[in-house]
Amino acid sequence: MGVFKSFIFFAIIYCCTCNSMTINTTILPKFPAFYVFGDSVFDTGNNNYIKTIFKANYRPYGQDFNGGVPTGRFSNGKLIPDMLASALKIMDRVPPYMDPNLSDNDLITGVNFASASAGFDEKTSILTNAISISKQIEYFKEYITRLKGIVGEKNATKIINDALVLIDGGTNDFTFNIYDIPTRRLEFTAVQYIDFILHKVENSIKELYDLGMRSFIVAGIVPIGSIPLQTSTKYIDPFILTYSLDEQNKNSIIYNDKLIKLLIRLQQSLPASKIVYNDFYYTVMDMINNPKKYGFEETKNGCCGSLIFKQGILCDSFTRPCKDPSKHLFWDRIHVTSTAYQYIANSMMHNVLPKFLH
Repeated sequence: MGVFKSFIFFAIIYCCTCNSMTINTTILPKFPAFYVFGDSVFDTGNNNYIKTIFKANYRPYGQDFNGGVPTGRFSNGKLIPDMLASALKIMDRVPPYMDPNLSDNDLITGVNFASASAGFDEKTSILTNAISISKQIEYFKEYITRLKGIVGEKNATKIINDALVLIDGGTNDFTFNIYDIPTRRLEFTAVQYIDFILHKVENSIKELYDLGMRSFIVAGIVPIGSIPLQTSTKYIDPFILTYSLDEQNKNSIIYNDKLIKLLIRLQQSLPASKIVYNDFYYTVMDMINNPKKYGFEETKNGCCGSLIFKQGILCDSFTRPCKDPSKHLFWDRIHVTSTAYQYIANSMMHNVLPKFLH
């Protein structure tokens, strides 16, 4: 695959006294660039530059990062792409592609195309005017042209061939189209919709492969029935099909199991590819079920609240957030705190990234 490899000793040190996990730089692969596609879990600011109601460009978002100046990240600090890019020594933070002030150096080492409230299903993004994952790939094609103009076609091809791609999505598809807003419920049952979304995942990976990508990390979906947005809301649903919180979590497991099988099949069919699954479901569930293990004291409610809309999805700028976000699993009613993201990123560094060395 042309991926250079570093053979530094890999060690993870658990700091018991501070309830945190520190990583000593690992036996990690080396990539010349890093590209990100997905939703708000990975969006480092693209939604700042589009007309959408889903933005995180105001306090308290980002209060513990960038000097407290909001960047559009849906948490109190850095996100997983920033943490991975830093650990891989590619960049300290992954810039959003939609930022009009990107430098040539920014473009050379990779950019982020993820958009909050996006999904693999185009209908998901229509509801909020987010950048769907299929549209993100169109922007990536535009990016390739820009990259060739900076480094030349040969070098651009090599950068893309040797780069790492991080992809997530699916959660918004289910909440927007099946569970909370029944956009697709008359067309699909939840199980049928799983196959519909996975077909789009497959097409997305194949399209990126055809554009030169070879190294992929593809994330599964979270336990949707356990996030505060779902657990704290009581629905009055006039439609035919409804799904309990347990059913929502069961469907997440079914989706992830099928995704794993799909990724294995894709890797076998796409020469020189390395496609690795990353779990979100069991990692988040472990945080919910074993909070003391991670130093959490609150796993049901978000750290930041909504004074105006008690059932609002995001934080508002009027309500003071909790005093110590590191004690909270969730930041708002969907997204976790930067502390939780760090645990997830550390797990990826330990369990996922080393797979690219083989």
